[in-house]
Amino acid sequence: MAGRIAERKSLIVNPITSAYRVAERGRHRLQRAFTRQAFGGFTLIELLVVIAIIALLLALLFPVLRSAREQGQRAVCLSNLRQLTLAWTAYAEDHEGRLVEGAAGGPGKATNRFGKVKDLEGWAGGIFLILGQKRSNLIACPDRNKGALWPYLRDLDIYRCPRGIRGHFLTYAAVSSVNGIEVEGTYVVLDAGGWQMVGKRIGSTVLRLTKMTDIVSPGAGQRMVFIDQGQTPPGTFDFRVEYLYPKWDSLTPPPIHHRDGVTLSMADGHAEYWKWKGRETISMPRTRHWLDRSAKPSVVYETLPADYEPQTENGLYDLQKLQKATWGRLGY
Repeated sequence: MAGRIAERKSLIVNPITSAYRVAERGRHRLQRAFTRQAFGGFTLIELLVVIAIIALLLALLFPVLRSAREQGQRAVCLSNLRQLTLAWTAYAEDHEGRLVEGAAGGPGKATNRFGKVKDLEGWAGGIFLILGQKRSNLIACPDRNKGALWPYLRDLDIYRCPRGIRGHFLTYAAVSSVNGIEVEGTYVVLDAGGWQMVGKRIGSTVLRLTKMTDIVSPGAGQRMVFIDQGQTPPGTFDFRVEYLYPKWDSLTPPPIHHRDGVTLSMADGHAEYWKWKGRETISMPRTRHWLDRSAKPSVVYETLPADYEPQTENGLYDLQKLQKATWGRLGY
């Protein structure tokens, strides 16, 4: 009783100090209550359950995010293929229907198998074939070295798929049938020098296309032009597809970086996505070649250990579907 009287007297004597003390006592009580509620209300089991739920949600979310990212990158890739094919068509219209050189490279001199030399300018210039170079090197390169389609498409990003291998600035390739490097059984030589070639005609189907009027049967909507290889074309500088044999060429394995599928374009200007049907197509052994392991980032490209002949029905289906779109028919 005496203590309460003293406290009341102190409030009267020094009301400011007394109010501060009352406020401090209230603050300490609130802190203790909050601490008990925040940290004393969860058991170890409850914390583990919360962590498990968070982990489960992340496990469900990551595949969705990866899928959304791939679909976005695939859309960009299909757009690139459409633009490349429109440029390919525009070049032919400006050159009396003749198709641009299907192998990337040049400008420069080329020697054929008969030892004859001629000027060569591929649809994409040789500067694009240098792996691991800096983007600034490509930008600084004179336009005349960037290929025959550069006047129609002056954007470096269109020549590369967003999912392409790092260090590769050209991931698209023209297939062999569109005025590319000669494939056995698909052409006829007209001159002794070996430069005048036309595609072999079987019925109304011209195998190797050198001019737009060669595209008759099947029509332009079924003849392939460009394919997303996912890397700079090694060796042949086009996407080689066999005609006489049921096999994949070792330098051009089936692309699988678009969720086990491939993007490609047709001569009428539209682009498609094909999901490979055969598990064999996806899992066939591949060899990685390192240009320089010490480089940062390191640059690689992929090939098959050797030409590969499918062993399963679905694997053969995938190969033949690509061969038909390339040559218009099978050669075996």
